Amino acid sequence: MSRKMFRVFNKKIAAAFMVGTLAVSGALAGCSSDSDSAGKEGSKTITVWGMGEEAKTLPKIADQFEKDNPDIKVKVQAIPWDQAHDKLLTAVASKKGPDVVQMGTTWIPEFASANALLDLQKYTDKYPELAPDNFYEGSVETTKYDDKVVGVPWYVDTRVLYYRTDILEEAGYKEAPKTWEELSDAAKKLADRGDDKYGISIDTNEQSLAFMLARQNGSELIEGDKALFNEPEFVEAVEYLNGFFKNGSAPVDLGLDIIQAFKGDGILPMFISGPWMVKLINDQAPELEGKWATAVLPAKETNTSTLGGSDLSVFQYSKNKEEALKFLAFMSKPETQIKWLEMTNTLPANKEAWNDKQLQENEYYKVFGEQLKNAQPMPVIKPFEKIAQTFLSNFEKIYRGGADVQKEMDDFDKKAEEILAE
Repeated sequence: MSRKMFRVFNKKIAAAFMVGTLAVSGALAGCSSDSDSAGKEGSKTITVWGMGEEAKTLPKIADQFEKDNPDIKVKVQAIPWDQAHDKLLTAVASKKGPDVVQMGTTWIPEFASANALLDLQKYTDKYPELAPDNFYEGSVETTKYDDKVVGVPWYVDTRVLYYRTDILEEAGYKEAPKTWEELSDAAKKLADRGDDKYGISIDTNEQSLAFMLARQNGSELIEGDKALFNEPEFVEAVEYLNGFFKNGSAPVDLGLDIIQAFKGDGILPMFISGPWMVKLINDQAPELEGKWATAVLPAKETNTSTLGGSDLSVFQYSKNKEEALKFLAFMSKPETQIKWLEMTNTLPANKEAWNDKQLQENEYYKVFGEQLKNAQPMPVIKPFEKIAQTFLSNFEKIYRGGADVQKEMDDFDKKAEEILAE
């Protein structure tokens, strides 16, 4: 997914076909079917739908593609994330859409199941840049549906531990906590510094956090159509997470910006987050230079982190498939992904790109490269977004209301089974 969290609208693809007879020319302005003849004579124009902030920078990288491929023009259409899902549904219903589309990783199952995305497997001989071996295994998983590969990883994010090295050293930790037990112990010691001091920030809106911890504890989360959310591995992870609230190590509704709480005397000297926080800390708290670091997540059975980001796909109904595939191959090159890093501070999905000195010599980003070796996306199934949102409701009853963990997970598991059966 994009760095910004967003909710996938829980609409059925079938519903989109009911509106397929409506006038869609305005909604689909700039689509491939209308742009085949655009540009100078003999050239083709491909339309790329970019989402959110990425769309603002995408034309700059497309300029280089056009220089390398003078017979292909690229038209980038910016789609706000909160409108993108509905717009894609309309494109599927009408069979008129972009040539290339940016896909949030959690959307792949929905649109792949509607046969809206081109299977790329038969094109890797001609375009070796698209081969799955070029990318981290976890990011490749986000592009698969059934026996198809319907996208190519573009950029990735994962979660690591951010911590104040100076404050943790005062608490007796010269290095970052490496296990669940050490993280819990360090957080409690940091919270014991005095009033209005805490050990760690737990983002209760981060829907992947509990699932990530459960995987670290050996949970498979879901097996086929069976939910495993009331079994010991998952329940123990939720109890562990809730333990930070119960013993005062993590605040509920502190109401402080995380960077404000991280700097100064460190009201919150530890938190788990993604790569975008590196730039924010450097920009907003330059006085902390040399006083903070990133570290791979502490481990239970494993230290598996979650994996997000965005993929690029070719719209099944594109009339410019070869040109679209060329664009995907260009965007997948290590040098292109490094250029994208420089433009946007987003991390490359291509493994070879991580050999670039900008990443190897950056002490903060290098940790993300290490964590990516052990990172997995959330289950790549259509219902998971709804399941994750349901969990947040049950978890709130636990950390805010003191509800029994096992009871709430029994209830959540039942709801998840119903969602899986829909």
